[in-house]
Amino acid sequence: MYSIYSLSDKNSNANILLAGILAIIIGVGVARFAFTSLLPSMLEDYLSVTQAGVLASLNFVGYLSGALFSISLKNIQKKVFYFRLGIVLSIFTSLILGTTQNELLWIVSRMFAGFGSAMILLVGASLVMLKLNLENKTKAMGIHFSGIGFAIVISELVSQQVLENNTWQDAWLVLALMAFVFSFYIFHIISFDKELHTKPLKKESTKSIFSLYVILLILAYFTEGVGFVVQGTFLPEIVNSLEGLEGKGNLAWLIVGIAGVPSSILWMRLAHRFNSADVIIFALSLQVIGILLPALSTNIYINLLSAAIYGSTFIGLVALFMNLGGKISKHNPVILMGSMTAAYGIGQVAAPLYSVALIAEFGNFNTTLYLTAFIVFLGILLMLYTKRLNAHTSH
Repeated sequence: MYSIYSLSDKNSNANILLAGILAIIIGVGVARFAFTSLLPSMLEDYLSVTQAGVLASLNFVGYLSGALFSISLKNIQKKVFYFRLGIVLSIFTSLILGTTQNELLWIVSRMFAGFGSAMILLVGASLVMLKLNLENKTKAMGIHFSGIGFAIVISELVSQQVLENNTWQDAWLVLALMAFVFSFYIFHIISFDKELHTKPLKKESTKSIFSLYVILLILAYFTEGVGFVVQGTFLPEIVNSLEGLEGKGNLAWLIVGIAGVPSSILWMRLAHRFNSADVIIFALSLQVIGILLPALSTNIYINLLSAAIYGSTFIGLVALFMNLGGKISKHNPVILMGSMTAAYGIGQVAAPLYSVALIAEFGNFNTTLYLTAFIVFLGILLMLYTKRLNAHTSH
């Protein structure tokens, strides 16, 4: 059995991964996806669908600014500082949602929550990677990113438990308290006693990076940003809006998290065995099917299948694209991964805005789902074209 002492060992790989997963539960579960879990309750007595879409979009504006800012962080102690700031912001912004109904405060808090998520997810991943004492860290990072699935499951279970006898405001407060408790362990484990000296990378010319192949890859990742966000924001509400499925939305969202837990590990294994582009095309194709299912059927099992497909693809696709980007960029990963993250982020910001416009126009989610599936389908075409380009250049 693990003793308290061994749990407090800062250099144990298991503890580093545990602290990393707990951080993702705060940055992704509390600061981001609890909003999706609690959305049906908030729509009942406070928010309109349009307000929810705008708040989701602003959350991604914060995330995008954080992602771009994280590229500039080189010093390890600065990374630790901003990672911790991300945790503090995630807790504080959740408290605001639980204690106020001031529209301006909500707008500001969702943006800062997005920034906090980026610090935890992007800067946190680089700190976990640095701390892990392993020769090959790819599998371990697959375990780290399984935290996204855990984040959805835990924030959903806590939210629903609180909602049984209390309000959605109480749920935000309980989530903030949970994050506060976790933060002590995370701060203890993810710290560096001495300055790490890493050799600065020689500056490579950025021109050589942005070949047509890379530009197409970035555009394909943009389509995945769109594909991720529509269900990531509205999935419980989409299911609740279907005839006969009222109240089943949160079960579907729980399935998303459960399917998400093993997904990054499994997709990274497939990418290791097969061509990365082929695995991405397969995952995007699955995602298109998953997006279309709620528009085509009101059957509970088909909609739960849609949730499972969504949960098992969106986390895996982030890992797959980032892995491929890292392979291509060789000496300049920061610039390419930053550009890819920016494109994904723009997709995340745009999708809730066109979603709320289409929902207001047609009174249901179907048109939004059709358009989103079409955009992700364009991503498949872009990836097929990158394969052709690659085949030509490698001959």
